[in-house]
Amino acid sequence: MNKVILLGNLTRDPEIRYTQSENSLAIARFSIAVNRRFARQGDTDVDFFNCTAFGRQAEFVEKYFKQGSRMLLSGRVQNDNYTNKNGERVYSVQIIAEEIEFAERKSTADANASASQSGFGGGAPEPNAAASDDFMNIPDGIEDGLPFN
Repeated sequence: MNKVILLGNLTRDPEIRYTQSENSLAIARFSIAVNRRFARQGDTDVDFFNCTAFGRQAEFVEKYFKQGSRMLLSGRVQNDNYTNKNGERVYSVQIIAEEIEFAERKSTADANASASQSGFGGGAPEPNAAASDDFMNIPDGIEDGLPFN
Protein backbone atom coordinates (compact mmCIF):
# COMPACT_ATOMS: atom_id res chain seq x y z
CA MET A 1 0.00 0.00 0.00
CA ASN A 2 1.32 3.44 -0.92
CA LYS A 3 -0.62 6.12 0.97
CA VAL A 4 0.52 9.37 2.54
CA ILE A 5 -1.42 12.02 4.48
CA LEU A 6 0.14 15.44 5.00
CA LEU A 7 -1.03 18.56 6.83
CA GLY A 8 1.01 21.67 6.12
CA ASN A 9 1.33 25.09 4.55
CA LEU A 10 2.18 25.95 0.96
CA THR A 11 5.69 27.35 0.68
CA ARG A 12 4.92 29.22 -2.55
CA ASP A 13 2.00 29.84 -4.91
CA PRO A 14 1.14 26.74 -6.95
CA GLU A 15 2.48 26.62 -10.52
CA ILE A 16 -0.05 25.31 -13.05
CA ARG A 17 0.51 24.17 -16.61
CA TYR A 18 -1.62 22.47 -19.20
CA THR A 19 -0.68 19.58 -21.46
CA GLN A 20 -0.58 20.20 -25.21
CA SER A 21 -2.88 17.26 -25.97
CA GLU A 22 -6.36 17.44 -27.49
CA ASN A 23 -7.93 17.05 -24.04
CA SER A 24 -5.72 19.53 -22.20
CA LEU A 25 -4.93 18.34 -18.66
CA ALA A 26 -4.07 20.73 -15.81
CA ILE A 27 -0.94 19.93 -13.79
CA ALA A 28 -0.23 21.87 -10.58
CA ARG A 29 3.10 21.70 -8.79
CA PHE A 30 3.53 23.04 -5.28
CA SER A 31 5.47 22.45 -2.11
CA ILE A 32 4.18 22.15 1.43
CA ALA A 33 5.98 22.53 4.73
CA VAL A 34 4.96 19.99 7.37
CA ASN A 35 5.90 20.40 11.02
CA ARG A 36 7.54 17.43 12.68
CA ARG A 37 6.05 16.26 15.90
CA PHE A 38 9.46 15.78 17.49
CA ALA A 39 12.83 17.12 16.40
CA ARG A 40 16.27 16.26 17.62
CA GLN A 41 18.29 19.14 18.98
CA GLY A 42 20.01 20.97 16.13
CA ASP A 43 17.72 19.39 13.51
CA THR A 44 15.06 21.25 11.59
CA ASP A 45 11.53 20.78 12.84
CA VAL A 46 9.96 21.10 9.37
CA ASP A 47 9.96 18.83 6.33
CA PHE A 48 9.30 20.10 2.81
CA PHE A 49 7.46 17.96 0.24
CA ASN A 50 7.15 18.57 -3.49
CA CYS A 51 3.63 17.74 -4.63
CA THR A 52 1.82 17.38 -7.94
CA ALA A 53 -1.92 17.43 -8.62
CA PHE A 54 -3.68 16.65 -11.90
CA GLY A 55 -6.97 17.62 -13.55
CA ARG A 56 -9.68 19.09 -11.35
CA GLN A 57 -7.47 18.80 -8.25
CA ALA A 58 -4.86 20.97 -10.00
CA GLU A 59 -7.44 23.59 -10.93
CA PHE A 60 -8.82 23.52 -7.36
CA VAL A 61 -5.33 24.14 -5.94
CA GLU A 62 -4.69 26.99 -8.38
CA LYS A 63 -8.00 28.69 -7.64
CA TYR A 64 -8.15 28.44 -3.85
CA PHE A 65 -4.61 28.07 -2.47
CA LYS A 66 -1.67 30.46 -2.28
CA GLN A 67 1.58 30.73 -0.38
CA GLY A 68 0.93 30.17 3.32
CA SER A 69 -2.43 28.40 2.82
CA ARG A 70 -2.95 25.39 5.07
CA MET A 71 -3.78 22.17 3.25
CA LEU A 72 -4.69 18.60 4.11
CA LEU A 73 -3.47 16.31 1.35
CA SER A 74 -3.70 12.59 0.84
CA GLY A 75 -1.98 10.83 -1.99
CA ARG A 76 0.89 8.53 -2.84
CA VAL A 77 4.68 8.73 -2.86
CA GLN A 78 6.41 8.46 -6.22
CA ASN A 79 10.13 8.16 -6.97
CA ASP A 80 11.49 10.52 -9.63
CA ASN A 81 15.02 9.23 -9.99
CA TYR A 82 17.10 10.25 -13.02
CA THR A 83 20.67 10.62 -14.30
CA ASN A 84 21.83 14.23 -14.71
CA LYS A 85 24.10 15.69 -17.42
CA ASN A 86 27.20 14.77 -15.40
CA GLY A 87 26.17 11.11 -15.35
CA GLU A 88 25.33 11.22 -11.62
CA ARG A 89 22.24 9.47 -10.32
CA VAL A 90 19.80 11.91 -8.70
CA TYR A 91 17.23 10.55 -6.25
CA SER A 92 14.04 12.48 -5.74
CA VAL A 93 10.60 11.82 -4.27
CA GLN A 94 7.36 13.64 -4.90
CA ILE A 95 3.83 13.33 -3.58
CA ILE A 96 1.06 12.73 -6.10
CA ALA A 97 -2.08 14.34 -4.67
CA GLU A 98 -5.29 12.34 -4.79
CA GLU A 99 -7.43 14.34 -2.32
CA ILE A 100 -6.95 17.93 -1.16
CA GLU A 101 -8.91 19.81 1.48
CA PHE A 102 -8.81 23.18 3.20
CA ALA A 103 -7.25 23.05 6.65
CA GLU A 104 -7.00 26.67 7.79
CA ARG A 105 -6.55 27.26 11.48
CA LYS A 106 -9.53 28.84 13.22
CA SER A 107 -7.69 32.10 13.86
CA THR A 108 -6.72 32.40 10.17
CA ALA A 109 -10.20 31.46 8.97
CA ASP A 110 -11.76 34.01 11.36
CA ALA A 111 -9.40 36.72 10.12
CA ASN A 112 -10.25 35.90 6.49
CA ALA A 113 -13.97 35.83 7.25
CA SER A 114 -13.79 39.17 9.09
CA ALA A 115 -11.93 40.76 6.20
CA SER A 116 -14.44 39.48 3.63
CA GLN A 117 -17.49 40.38 5.73
CA SER A 118 -16.38 43.86 6.83
CA GLY A 119 -19.02 46.45 6.12
CA PHE A 120 -21.87 43.95 5.82
CA GLY A 121 -24.51 43.65 8.52
CA GLY A 122 -26.64 40.66 9.44
CA GLY A 123 -25.59 37.14 8.65
CA ALA A 124 -24.99 34.30 11.05
CA PRO A 125 -24.45 35.00 14.73
CA GLU A 126 -20.82 35.32 15.80
CA PRO A 127 -19.49 32.18 17.49
CA ASN A 128 -18.35 32.43 21.09
CA ALA A 129 -14.60 32.94 21.39
CA ALA A 130 -12.77 29.68 21.90
CA ALA A 131 -9.97 29.30 24.44
CA SER A 132 -6.71 28.93 22.45
CA ASP A 133 -7.68 25.86 20.46
CA ASP A 134 -8.71 25.57 16.82
CA PHE A 135 -12.31 24.57 17.62
CA MET A 136 -15.28 26.88 17.27
CA ASN A 137 -17.88 27.03 20.03
CA ILE A 138 -21.50 26.68 18.91
CA PRO A 139 -23.39 29.95 19.55
CA ASP A 140 -26.04 29.91 22.28
CA GLY A 141 -29.60 29.19 21.14
CA ILE A 142 -28.69 27.46 17.89
CA GLU A 143 -29.15 23.90 19.22
CA ASP A 144 -32.80 23.78 18.04
CA GLY A 145 -31.67 23.93 14.41
CA LEU A 146 -29.18 21.06 14.72
CA PRO A 147 -30.39 17.71 13.32
CA PHE A 148 -28.78 15.57 16.03
CA ASN A 149 -30.05 16.78 19.42
